[in-house]
Amino acid sequence: MSEIRPNNGICTQITTVKLSPDNQDEVLKLMKERARFMATQPGFVSVNLHCSTDGSHVVNYVQWTNADRLAAAHHSPEFRKKWPRFGELVKEADPCLYDVVHVEAA
Repeated sequence: MSEIRPNNGICTQITTVKLSPDNQDEVLKLMKERARFMATQPGFVSVNLHCSTDGSHVVNYVQWTNADRLAAAHHSPEFRKKWPRFGELVKEADPCLYDVVHVEAA
């Protein structure tokens, strides 16, 4: 379960993926497969996939116990094996690590 709050010691990576709306279904399928794999890796906390209503973007919000474990999972052969197809389908993927600095909720 995602836990979004400041100073919780969780490593957060948000990746914005730009794509053709025609490719969104296949990109989401690949990302869901990779999410299931990631969920089996040491340090995994959660993954959340969001797609834009116009089909041009997917946002991947990932949480890990630390950045080293996240990097190890991303570099595993199992994760990388479908990377070529993913690269063919997307225009751009921009991963970045973030710190949660504020949360406001009802």
